Amino acid sequence: MTATTTSQFATPFAPADSTLSNYKRKHIPSFTWDAHACLPLDPIVPIDLLDTYRAGNIDYVCINVGMDMNSVAHIMRVIAAFRAKIAVHPDKYMQIETFDDLAKAKKAGLLGVGFDLEGSVMLQDMPEMVPVFAKLGVKQIHFAYNRNNSVAGGCHDTDIPLTALGHEIVKAVNASGMIMDCSHTGRQSSLDIMRASSKPVVFSHANPKVLGGHERCIDDEQIKACAETNGVIGVCGFQRFIKSANAPDVPDMVRHIDYLVKLVGVNHVGIGLDTMPSVKGANDFPDGVDNGYYWPKDRGYGPDAGGAAVFDPRKMPMLADALINEGYLPDDVDKIMGENFIRVARESW
Repeated sequence: MTATTTSQFATPFAPADSTLSNYKRKHIPSFTWDAHACLPLDPIVPIDLLDTYRAGNIDYVCINVGMDMNSVAHIMRVIAAFRAKIAVHPDKYMQIETFDDLAKAKKAGLLGVGFDLEGSVMLQDMPEMVPVFAKLGVKQIHFAYNRNNSVAGGCHDTDIPLTALGHEIVKAVNASGMIMDCSHTGRQSSLDIMRASSKPVVFSHANPKVLGGHERCIDDEQIKACAETNGVIGVCGFQRFIKSANAPDVPDMVRHIDYLVKLVGVNHVGIGLDTMPSVKGANDFPDGVDNGYYWPKDRGYGPDAGGAAVFDPRKMPMLADALINEGYLPDDVDKIMGENFIRVARESW
């Protein structure tokens, strides 16, 4: 999640136009994986917002269920509500609990859904909390949301190393069947995490800083360190981080994918769109939050910081075909669209 206030959240995607509904596909990837997406963190949210991902022929999406500024009580309500609403629609969705569930959902034509946590404050300084959240469907976690905490540094704060507690929580994540993520994390802490982890590490939704320019983007050293763990960088479709004049489109995504492939190879590139649909009346922060602290204006946020549109997930088939048109082999397109993240899940879950 990236927006600074509820009023600045990206609006729901417009109804599919004829360009999308009549699109003729050239290549159908073996599996399509969106490594990070957001629904409003409110139990009132209709789960059919996930139909946007089904319309993009996405097979698995990992959705945020809480950030550092959300209380444990709030996060538990969100998890309970989302799980219940997914269970009510077994004809459309499947809660992913194990690695084998990915194939089961795909075979049944269902959208597989996992959860992620953006931060570690909800762990309450207890590595023992990691397996508890894992049992509730949390498949992925990073340790700091933009700002420093007792576990790790955030990308919009003083650059600090991973703490001693952070090293213990890395071990807990590796042991509990979660994917270790470094999105939103400070540079030094991310490098420390990648050295400490015994499993692949990902940036579920982050773009190369040389192209995106924003402080939330990652530099070449971080990208290479991620690849050295056998991890994956998920190209983020958020406008400010992809650095597009208008709403991000296929060529913008391809530009970032190309850079990463040239730098670290096709085995370490994926997709993590960071979509943020809004729902009238939903409240992500019932306990109150200082928006200016987590999304500081001087770090490129707020209404004067440029657009906040996100790549439309319904265009994922067009992205796959664009990569074919750019000369990528079908097997390599399959890796980028999902197989690379499947490899990480196989090793982590």
